[in-house]
Amino acid sequence: MQQRHFRTKDIYPEPVQIESLSHDGRGVTHIDGKTVFVEGGLPGERVKISAIKQSRQYDDAIVDEILEASAERVTPKCAAFGICGGCSLQHLNHDMQIRYKQQSLLDNFSKMGNLQPEEILEPLQAVEWGYRYKARLGVKFVKAKKRVYIGFREKHSRYLANMDQCEVLDPRIGKNLDVIAEAVGKLSCYNKIAQIEVAFSETGCALVFRNLVELTTEDKDILIQLGKDKDYHIYLQPKGPKTVTLIYPDKSELSYSLPEYNVKLVHLATDFTQVNPYINPLMIKQALALLEPDETDDVLELYSGIGNFTLPIARNVNSVVAVEGEKMLVDRANENAERNNITNVEYHVANLMEDTQGLPWLRGKQYNKVLLDPPRSGAKEMIDTIAQLKPQRIVYVSCNPATLARDADSLVNTHGYNIVKAGVIDMFPHTAHVESIALFVRE
Repeated sequence: MQQRHFRTKDIYPEPVQIESLSHDGRGVTHIDGKTVFVEGGLPGERVKISAIKQSRQYDDAIVDEILEASAERVTPKCAAFGICGGCSLQHLNHDMQIRYKQQSLLDNFSKMGNLQPEEILEPLQAVEWGYRYKARLGVKFVKAKKRVYIGFREKHSRYLANMDQCEVLDPRIGKNLDVIAEAVGKLSCYNKIAQIEVAFSETGCALVFRNLVELTTEDKDILIQLGKDKDYHIYLQPKGPKTVTLIYPDKSELSYSLPEYNVKLVHLATDFTQVNPYINPLMIKQALALLEPDETDDVLELYSGIGNFTLPIARNVNSVVAVEGEKMLVDRANENAERNNITNVEYHVANLMEDTQGLPWLRGKQYNKVLLDPPRSGAKEMIDTIAQLKPQRIVYVSCNPATLARDADSLVNTHGYNIVKAGVIDMFPHTAHVESIALFVRE
C-alpha cells in the first residue's frame, strides 16, 4: 500500500492495537485515554504509527509498520491506494467492508434514537470494480514534472494523486487516464483546464472539459481526435452548466434503461444520475418491494431527480407527485415521462430545504405512501411535513447513515412510526460511503 507520509513527528514509541473502524474507514485506538484515528489500520491489528495531526480532542495518525495483520486484510488492487483520497477500504476484504457498513448503519440508529430495525435486510451487492459511471476528475499541470495529472486528490492535500488508472471507474475512462492526460498536455491551454466531468451511459461515454479560457481550433481538434480514438463524447464548459457545448460527435444522447419497468431515461452529462448502474436496478426493485405499490396508491416522491424511482413507481400506482429542487432536472423528468408515455406523474420544482407549507403539491393533497432520496444532508426540513400527511408507508433511501438516523429518530420517537426494515446497498465498493434504505410504517 502506497502512503505519502504527512506525519509531524514520531510521537508514539510503542505499538498500538487497532480496536475498531471509524465512520470514514480509519482504524481507531486509544492512547492514555485519547482517541487516535489511524489511516491504514484494521481492527485487531498491532501496528506502529506516527502522527499526522494532533488536537486536544483526538489525534490523526498513519500506519508505519504492521506487526500483526488482520486476517481480513487484502492487497489493494489500485497502485495509488493510500495516496489517492478516492478509496479508503481497498485493504479490507470486500465482504467485511459490507459488514462494516451495515454495522455503521445500525450503530447510527442506536446512538441517535435508541432505534433497532425489526428486520435487517440482506445487503444489496453487484460488481466490485469498474462500477463508477459518474466522477469529477481534477486536472493539474505540474511544472516540476512537466506533465498533466488527471485523477482524484491526495488525502490531506490539494494535490492530485499520481495515477495512470483508476480501478473503480468504468474501464473506458479508468484505464485511460494517462491517454486523456496526454491529450490535455498537447493543448495550448494545458494549464487552464480545471476539471473533467465524466458521465457514462448505455449509449455513450461523455467527458465535459471545464475550460477556463477559449480553446483554439487546434485545441478542439486534439480533443475531437481523442473522442474519435476512444469513442468519447466531448463537451466544453467555459462557465456554468448552461454553457456546456458538444463538440464531438455531431449528436449525443446519454440514456439508460430499466427493462423491468419498460422505462428509458435520457439525461445530460452534467445531470445527477446514480453512480453505480449495476446496483441501481436492484435498489429500485428493493425500494418498490418495500413501498408495496398498488393501483389505488397516490404516492409522493421527494428529491426525485430525472425520474429514476418516479417512473417505475408510476407503472404500478394510481398517481405520483414528484418534487425536485433543480428545475433543469424537473424538465428532464417531464421529458422522460412523456417519452415513456407515462401520464400519471405530476412534477413540481421546490426547494425542500425551505418551508414548503401551502405549496400546491401539499395543499389539500393526500398521499398514502412516500418515497424520498435526499442528499447527504438528509430530509430534516421535510420530516414534520411528511408526518403530517400521515402516509401508511415511507421508504427512505439514504447516502448518509448519520442523517438517516437523525430523521428516523424524529419519525419514530416524535411521530409514532415504526422502523420495520433497513439495510445497506453496496453502491460505492472500496470507499467508506454508506448507501442504505429503510422502511417506516405508521402504527
